[in-house]
Amino acid sequence: MRSYVVGGAVRDELLGRQVTDRDHVVVGATPEQMVAQGFRPVGKDFPVFLHPETHEEYALARTERKTAPGYHGFVFHTSPEVTLEDDLVRRDLTINAMARAEDGSIVDPYNGQADLRDRVFRHVSGAFAEDPVRILRLARFAARFPDFRVHETTLALMQGMVEAGEVDALVPERVWQELSRGLMEERPSRMFAVLRDCGALQRILPELDALWGVPQPPLHHPEVDTGVHVMLVIDYAASQALPLEVRFAALVHDLGKGISPEETWPAHHGHEFKGMKLVTAVCKRLKVPNECRDLALMTAREHGNVSRALELRANTIVTLFERCDAFRKPERFAQMLLASECDARGRGHEGHPMRFQDYPQRPHLQRALDAARAVNAGEVAARYAEDRQKIPEAVHAARVSAVKAALREA
Repeated sequence: MRSYVVGGAVRDELLGRQVTDRDHVVVGATPEQMVAQGFRPVGKDFPVFLHPETHEEYALARTERKTAPGYHGFVFHTSPEVTLEDDLVRRDLTINAMARAEDGSIVDPYNGQADLRDRVFRHVSGAFAEDPVRILRLARFAARFPDFRVHETTLALMQGMVEAGEVDALVPERVWQELSRGLMEERPSRMFAVLRDCGALQRILPELDALWGVPQPPLHHPEVDTGVHVMLVIDYAASQALPLEVRFAALVHDLGKGISPEETWPAHHGHEFKGMKLVTAVCKRLKVPNECRDLALMTAREHGNVSRALELRANTIVTLFERCDAFRKPERFAQMLLASECDARGRGHEGHPMRFQDYPQRPHLQRALDAARAVNAGEVAARYAEDRQKIPEAVHAARVSAVKAALREA
């Protein structure tokens, strides 16, 4: 019985990256032998065990056979006769198909080290085409390792998978899982570039795919193309280490521009409200968590108003706060301001001066919200105890006065 560290841990060690999780493959063992040595079985589809002391996962070397569409349609086989090479050949990419033996030596039957040096994503074997999740995983790796490119044979294989309808078999939860993880990587735009190149984005997120080729006014958007703009926006959000909710809101804030009539281009009047319907559809289809959905909807609806914040009257600003439920959920409103700032920064190209200009709208509205929240609504309501219908209007007026005073002082 021999065990090996496999997959991402080996890859990251060779890249000089920090390794947080280690997966192990055991060759030449049976489930009974693993249990006899104190390992605890946890696998459902195939034998996986937790080490009695480190609690790291140890899986018996296995092979697999495709039996049905999608990524659930596999039959797994384990036995002491399955070799390490048999196990590694079923993996997705050569850079993930390496192993480190107990003596520290690297087992690399599919030239993963060479592809690491050349910064190439290359599939190990034709088995890649049997699992559509691998398209999403490769795209996510592109966001994590932005200097890697997809080998042309692998890209062709992915395109064939999309044409064969394999991507259509993906369940929403898995699509969201991979997209959300990719959004949290170093350069999320690379994930969407890979998905577009192979045709998968049109199947998974057609509302986003529709943005490429849609022009915007060059005066405000030197990059012109709406799809390019959104990619700049999410990469800026990533550069600021913003949370997933803000990154997702940044991703979908301009979906409404994808359905603007061509005869109105490059203008996109009313795209904010048009986009809300599309954001709702995306979130329902992918089963996006509520906190991401709610912030995305608010950002789609309000980012235009935020951009005009310096021109808004105090009454309009307080109405904005009320519409966004900012008095009960100020943290979410602050996140919406961050997503809107990302929208402003995602202009031109990465070196464009507009990305580094001040964005006074965010502190302006935050200052106004702090002042409005400082109003004691209970005291105002007490003055109208005998005419309760006037309370909402009175509270609103008090908040408007507070906002006016705060902005005058600023």
